[in-house]
This record gives sequence, C-alpha cells and structure tokens, in this order.
Amino acid sequence: MKLSQFKFKLPEEQIALQPSYHRDECRLMILHRKSNKIDMYKTDENGEPLKDEEGNPVFLDFRNVLEHFDEGDTFVFNDTKVFPARLFGTKEKTDAKIEVFLLRELNEEMRLWDVLVEPARKIRIGNKLFFDESGTMVAEVIDNTTSRGRTLRFLYDCPHDEFKRELFALGEAPLPHYIVDRRATTLEDMDDFQCIYAKNEGAVTAPASGLHFSREMMKRMEIIGINFAYITLHCALGNFHEIEVEDLTKHKMDSEQMFINAEACRLVNETKKTGHHICAVGTSVLKATETAVGTDGLLKEYEGWTNKFIFPPYEVNLADSMIANFYHPYSTLLMSTAAFGGYDLVMEAYDMAVKNGYRFGCYGDAMLILND
Repeated sequence: MKLSQFKFKLPEEQIALQPSYHRDECRLMILHRKSNKIDMYKTDENGEPLKDEEGNPVFLDFRNVLEHFDEGDTFVFNDTKVFPARLFGTKEKTDAKIEVFLLRELNEEMRLWDVLVEPARKIRIGNKLFFDESGTMVAEVIDNTTSRGRTLRFLYDCPHDEFKRELFALGEAPLPHYIVDRRATTLEDMDDFQCIYAKNEGAVTAPASGLHFSREMMKRMEIIGINFAYITLHCALGNFHEIEVEDLTKHKMDSEQMFINAEACRLVNETKKTGHHICAVGTSVLKATETAVGTDGLLKEYEGWTNKFIFPPYEVNLADSMIANFYHPYSTLLMSTAAFGGYDLVMEAYDMAVKNGYRFGCYGDAMLILND
C-alpha cells in the first residue's frame, strides 16, 4: 500500500476544535464490510429514512451503536489515562518562552523525564528552564535524544507524589497541534480529553474513539448485558508523526507501552468461544489486541511494548467490529481503520463524510464498522 492512497481534501472547517456538547451525541456512520453498505441516516421500522421538521433526513448519532449489539457481546476499551503533558517554561537568562511536552518519566528518584521542546534550536545541554514564577520548579537539560527530544532533570526536592502533583498542576491538556494552533486550551479540556473510564496514567494523547462513551450510555450497555473488557495502551505521539516514505512497509512506528491482564483475556476469549461479538473501541485497542492475539485466535496476557503498524491489506485475528473516529489524510489511524474495514469501503465513507459535513479529529464524529 502507498502513502498517496490515503490522500483526500479535508476542509479546515470540518476539523473539530471542540467536543460534542454531550459525549454520546456526535454523528455516527455505520460501515457493513461484507455487504459494502454505508448507513448515515436514522430509519423507521420499514427502513425508510426519518425526516426532521424541515424534511431533511436525520443523521445517526453515537447512541445508535447499541442497536447492533446484544447480551454477551464484549466491548474492549483502552483505559489509559491522559496526563497534562504540555508545559510552558522560560529559559534562564534570556527568558525565552519554551514549550515542553512531557513524554514519559525515565527515573522517579532522579526526576528524569523524556520530553520534546519547541523551539528546539534554543535548548542545549546545561540550560535551565523555569516553570513557575516562584522559581521552585526548575529543570536542567542533561541530554539531547532527537532533533526535538531532550532529557530533563527536575531540580525539585520533595516526595515523588508531591513532585508529580506540582508538576502536573503546571501542565495543560495535551491536545494535538491541529487544535491548539487554532484555539487556546481551556481547563475543561482536561476532562473533555479523558475517557470516563480512564484509570492507568501514562498517555500523552487520548484514545479518541473512547471519548464518545458517556456514563448514561455505559449504564445502558450494562442493562443490555454487554461486557466491558479493559486493556491499557499508553497512547504516544507516533500516530501524529508525518510518514516520510511512500512505501508503507518501510515506515517504522514508535513503541507504546501496553498491558493486557488475565481478566480481559477471560472475557474476550469467552465471548469469542460462544460466538458473540467483540468490538474494539479505537485503533489503539486494535493495535494492542492484534499484538497479543495468539495463533489460536485467542487473546493472551501481555506486558511490554508494541510498535505494530496495521495498514491494508491486513487480516484481523480477534475483533469482528470496531469503533473509530474520522482521521486526517495520510494518518496511521486512517490506515488502521482502512485495514479493518477494507480500503475501498473506508475511503468511500471518508468521501461521504467530507461531502456531508462530518467532523474530523479527536473531537470529531465516529464510525462503526460491522462484519455483516
């Protein structure tokens, strides 16, 4: 598959800068990968499109997902928790404003963090950065890791829990640049950019497809008898990196840390053995489960890292349905969606989404892919 096959024109006004007012009220498009059908509109009992007061067809919304699942089916969620990874500091002596994006903590005792800095050309080994007016939160650059990557040592003498609390209090929601370049981050973003079931801290971007699930919707799922299986994959920034090769087999993904426990395996494997549906909520869940699935088609316990890159053609070994957002041109997230739903069908859906005003990105609209 070639990079150029994932090109399409995305109007800027269709990039979602804000979430839906209610999590579960975004638009939904449903793809049926065996019959090659695409549904956009709500219908009555006779299959006729419902119309609003002005006679226009009514679009499906995210809550319509539940019409396609029954008791005994299992949804697999990524319960990673986003932390406030974007900080702004000033460089000693020059007072230049520097954006510091926390990636991961390397050493608790020494307060070492792997970070990205912008503008990188101004930050060298030995520089100190100040993050608050009192001058108590200070970091020293001790290594260059990539062109923008640095290792920082925070000079903050206190118990680790207190240090993390103070550090994160200075940060803001790590929204992608296609949002923060167009509007300011707000306090509400830290909640909006977090799945309601988020538990295990470590992500620097949200598993966006999970953002659509509200407490009310998950309660309805419980009443239906749908199972919830939780895995953890700490979403990193690799999905936002530009692909620099035309031949996708030559692209290397960044590694992301992931955990799949025995309870998740039990739920998923029992569901598969009894012939019920397994729905992967997002491309991160697809990546994690395809990393950990065995040759017998069953999910295995896993603790480690994955750099799996899923793109067409690809035969999915575990989930038979999937929820995804609408992603940007050339993105690895679009490629993973196309691998699950089929390239031609997914690209046709994207063409329809652009023409019908669907919203794209992490705060955008959703797609459900069914194996029927």
